[in-house]
Amino acid sequence: MAKIEFTNNYNDLSTDQGFQFEFICNRCSTGYRTSFQPFMIGKISGALDTASGLFGGFFSHASTIGDRARNATWEKDHDQAFLRATGEVKDDFIQCPRCSSWVCREKCWNTSKGLCKNCSPDLGVEMAAAQSSRTVEEIWAHSKMAEADREMLKESSWREGARATCPECGVALGEKTKFCPECGAKILQVVFCKECGAKLETGTKFCSECGTKVGDSS
Repeated sequence: MAKIEFTNNYNDLSTDQGFQFEFICNRCSTGYRTSFQPFMIGKISGALDTASGLFGGFFSHASTIGDRARNATWEKDHDQAFLRATGEVKDDFIQCPRCSSWVCREKCWNTSKGLCKNCSPDLGVEMAAAQSSRTVEEIWAHSKMAEADREMLKESSWREGARATCPECGVALGEKTKFCPECGAKILQVVFCKECGAKLETGTKFCSECGTKVGDSS
């Protein structure tokens, strides 16, 4: 008999009464079960076993003969049944030339690329999944963000600046605020250059527009 090609993506469901196999996709685990192929000698031997239990003697000897006949032919019939089973599912599976996985054609094969969908996913499916994932991430991010935090993310707030501590008493400020909750000092003071009128950052010593010293009354 010729060599039998086989893989590890199947389950052997055969018994002494017949042969049946279950082939499984390496990617999605979808299974295809082949039709049951009866083992005729197994049925004959079973009948002899029953007769042996009832009568003994000649029937007992006949049962031993039947067992030997069954064991001698079971492997041969099993191989033939396996070849027929692989023929049944031949059109349902294909091997990926890149990763060598056996996958089902219906769900896990990218026909246009000639590869399995692990090696060459459907781009439309991946794009939709990526978009959904990003949407979910944004929903979670915004649901955890307080209104005050959203306000701080606005460009105007970034440009305006924020302080971590009160400039008067040094207490830590947990959020952006106009007045210190500890001493009442004004936190964000808008300062303008007396010479050119440019808006100045808090703590600036010289105007970045004209160079005038801040606080210089001369």
